[in-house]
Amino acid sequence: MSGKRGVTLRAQWLGKHLKELRERADLTLKEAGDYLQRDGSTVSRFEAGLYPARTPDVLALLDLYGVTEPNEREGLIRLSREVWQNGWWDSYSGDVSHGIVDYAWLENRAKKISSFEAFMIPGQFQTRDYMEAVIREEDSDAPDDQINRWIEFRLARQKILTADSFGIASIIDESALRRAIGGSEIMRNQLAWLTKCASLPNVEIRVLPLTTGAHASPDGSFHIFELPEPYPAIAYVPTPAGSIYVEDRAADVLKLKYDRIRHDSLEPDDSLALIAAVASNLPTD
Repeated sequence: MSGKRGVTLRAQWLGKHLKELRERADLTLKEAGDYLQRDGSTVSRFEAGLYPARTPDVLALLDLYGVTEPNEREGLIRLSREVWQNGWWDSYSGDVSHGIVDYAWLENRAKKISSFEAFMIPGQFQTRDYMEAVIREEDSDAPDDQINRWIEFRLARQKILTADSFGIASIIDESALRRAIGGSEIMRNQLAWLTKCASLPNVEIRVLPLTTGAHASPDGSFHIFELPEPYPAIAYVPTPAGSIYVEDRAADVLKLKYDRIRHDSLEPDDSLALIAAVASNLPTD
């Protein structure tokens, strides 16, 4: 691969961990660079994610920094390989934003995703017709071939639902069920598909009813990725200006919000009953 790839979450994440390890070892950029027979500015670019460290450099730095814990070493070595390897999602990097490519990468690494969706059916459960209606409204000037490419990317992401050792728990605001995106027929089919997805053993779907009133996330949707050791949870917040990824305390805040919203949500069986009731009340187009 060319070294001119855009800065990705993977590269930034690897750099962040390398910087933390260097500082923990009380070493300067120059000292780390001298060990690698490079200058300190190269190590600085590694740490900023501007030019990701390749695996031999990561191995050398882990030795220099005294990292001996097997899980920590293996996790960072694996990440250094993934930074330079193409997953299926990277083939779409010319069609979708880096933030969404990073989202697909996290989806494929996560053990579990917990999400709150305030405005629409979660992407993992969208039918093709529903997602096309969403995309055409959001990007009304996009040509058909571009729209089809975006749809293809979203559908490819849904394969994660059948992956081993993966779980997804999604809370959907009732207003998202009642917004008939694409018309009644498309919405009716969408709600039927959502119900079918809820029957999968690794899927939990809950509805936050309108009767709840105010809730813990009035500003909108967010997703929390639980990742394998040694990595912490990462939270994703979509905004009109782009994707935001946070970890540590910021992710913990969103975890607490999720728990509060879940407490106010209907149980899964009651949620499915409400989804069925909404579908039955849709008018005939």
